[in-house]
Amino acid sequence: MGNAGPLKDLAEGPDAAAPSPGGVDPAEVAKFEAIAAEWWDPAGKFAPLYAMNPCRMGYAAEQIALARGRDPRRLRALAGLSAVDVGCGGGLASEALARLGARVSGIDAAGAAIPVARLHAEAAGLTIDYRQGEAADLSTEGRRYDAVLALEVIEHVPDPTGFVRTLSGLAAPGGAVILSTLNRTPQAWATAILGAERILGWLPRGTHDWNRFLTPDELSEMLTAAGLSVIDTRGMVFDPLNRRWRLSEQDLSINYLITAQAPA
Repeated sequence: MGNAGPLKDLAEGPDAAAPSPGGVDPAEVAKFEAIAAEWWDPAGKFAPLYAMNPCRMGYAAEQIALARGRDPRRLRALAGLSAVDVGCGGGLASEALARLGARVSGIDAAGAAIPVARLHAEAAGLTIDYRQGEAADLSTEGRRYDAVLALEVIEHVPDPTGFVRTLSGLAAPGGAVILSTLNRTPQAWATAILGAERILGWLPRGTHDWNRFLTPDELSEMLTAAGLSVIDTRGMVFDPLNRRWRLSEQDLSINYLITAQAPA
């Protein structure tokens, strides 16, 4: 993936140690290790994800249910289905899935986030299988899931093509693979890096590298090459008047979600 457009790499994170192909970048993991305790603080470093979570998880729940022929309007539409939250962090997505009845596993290379996720789930009375590791670990063990989620993760991995192949291998026949990420546009740079990191300080400087952002077309091509069928793509747009995120079929210029399905 090359540098498209006139913008240069303005991220200021530490230089990465040599990552494993398709695996994690140690420098990226270190960024999230340092702020792991703030996962459930609505005013902390993860405040943007905390605010975004209802929108992205409403979308994910609908797509998972539809992929399995269920009515997404049911109270526990995901009851009995298996799901894995790759790059689970403190468990924002994992807990949302568990509340809808799914049997959830969460995995993250940042070990400091796992105790945070476990304690929060226990306090909420939720049973979630959290572990430290990489998606490739689950693939090696032969795990398969009805739903595979990687939300705001792919922009932090050194080999997105290999990462997508790994996610595809974790999907059970007919299962859904759902990712969310940032588009590689000037608008995304201005919002996620200039605004959120440099001006507003919502995120630590260096959290994002614009050159690692993927366009929807690029990500769709990766998913298709991995043997999946792309079935839906939506943008996520922040409404400053209501201070809420909403889905958009037209505006994919900054944040977007994409759903693909494994062959039945």
